[in-house]
Amino acid sequence: MDAPNLTTVTEFILLGLSDVPELQTTLFALFLAMYLVGVLGNGTIITLTTADSQLHTPMYFLIRNLSLVDLFLMTVIIPKLLINIIAEQKTISFVNCMSQLFFFLLFVGIDSMLLGVMAFDRYIAICNPLHYLMVMNRRVCALLVSGCWIIGLLNSLLHSVTISLLFFCSINKIQQFFCDIPALLKLSCSDTTTNEILLLVEGSIIAIASILPIVLSYANIIIAILKIRSSEGRRRAFSTCSSHLITVALYYGTVLFTYIRPTSTYSLEKDKVVTVMYTVVTPMLNPFIYSLRNKQVKEALRKTTCRSSQ
Repeated sequence: MDAPNLTTVTEFILLGLSDVPELQTTLFALFLAMYLVGVLGNGTIITLTTADSQLHTPMYFLIRNLSLVDLFLMTVIIPKLLINIIAEQKTISFVNCMSQLFFFLLFVGIDSMLLGVMAFDRYIAICNPLHYLMVMNRRVCALLVSGCWIIGLLNSLLHSVTISLLFFCSINKIQQFFCDIPALLKLSCSDTTTNEILLLVEGSIIAIASILPIVLSYANIIIAILKIRSSEGRRRAFSTCSSHLITVALYYGTVLFTYIRPTSTYSLEKDKVVTVMYTVVTPMLNPFIYSLRNKQVKEALRKTTCRSSQ
């Protein structure tokens, strides 16, 4: 039997979402449109919540940070995807692949933690409204967001460094449209057992740290809402957290499906579609789910538009 080719890989080939030539133009137009909508939506939220003093509240401070992270997350993924769709050589260097993996994991981790913090914010707003501004003051908000960034950074460093230390042989075709952990683990010719255990354990810790506040917060929120006697009062209370619940369901459903399971159960072709949900679709939709249908944001947008037209 011939000895395996142990040539060290210096670049990877991103196989993308589809190799059907007829679909490339459609995919390019679709992802370009989603990216532009995401940039416009998140950029608008960042601008409005910064410029309008009426939106200088804890909730909008957290939403502004979520929009910023979502904007970064889309930018890490989509531009390279668009280039690869139209390029003949769909390659990415080893260094750039590890860099993309690092920033992708960074922003996904921050996103996860921010959703937990936002659940706590809604809990205080609904269950302790009289103490809301005292509990969620500027210092607390800054500390909570800083904690999200620190945890996201540590998580990203841990995985990107351990993945970069793996050995990749002559096979360099990544069954994904960006450098992601499951696809890279499938490609490595090293023993990836430690990486798989690390991914499962550390990923579970991050998930629990972000999901537990959501579960506890909404358990208390539901109890508080059920105590409200008027149906209109219950409807208004629930409307303040319905957007967050939609985002949580979209985001965590796809992220947990992708990462918190053994690599033996991965189906990279099917996982591509799931990955699109939390890397592209959810960051694109978040501004519309959260804010652009909110009366305060609509009013701020109207005032900004009027000032611009004068």
